[in-house]
Amino acid sequence: MRADVLVYTSDSLQQAVRLVGPVQARLWVASSALDTDFTARLVDVQPDGYAMNLCEGILRLGYRDSWEQPTLATPGDVYAVSVDMGIASHTFLAGHRIRLDVSSSSFPRFDRNLNTGEPIAHATRMQIANQTLLHTQSYASHLVVPLLDS
Repeated sequence: MRADVLVYTSDSLQQAVRLVGPVQARLWVASSALDTDFTARLVDVQPDGYAMNLCEGILRLGYRDSWEQPTLATPGDVYAVSVDMGIASHTFLAGHRIRLDVSSSSFPRFDRNLNTGEPIAHATRMQIANQTLLHTQSYASHLVVPLLDS
């Protein structure tokens, strides 16, 4: 119900789908900011509409290539990023739906990003970031989940 979250929900499953292992969102993104965050959350949507969060992750764009040497982004450029969402073991039952939420924040679960590229400990100003998530044939953003045979 938030305007700043993209929500991708499957149709109702015809049969149970089991997953176990690392979950990852591989996204093609662009931003108006020098540094910003991208979050992803895997959700099980039950037939009555109840949405159960399974796992979630975040990537600060400056760390897309290295944890040791952060690099500011060039506003408007397109980057391939991987948002590690942790390890999950879950069965989506028949009639349930699989949902992926993508956003630029998950405060207070994760620290906020002021989107300026300033060092976090010394940042004093805040900037709005306009985010783009691409999902075309050339830029195929997608969810990676390890499925088990039924």
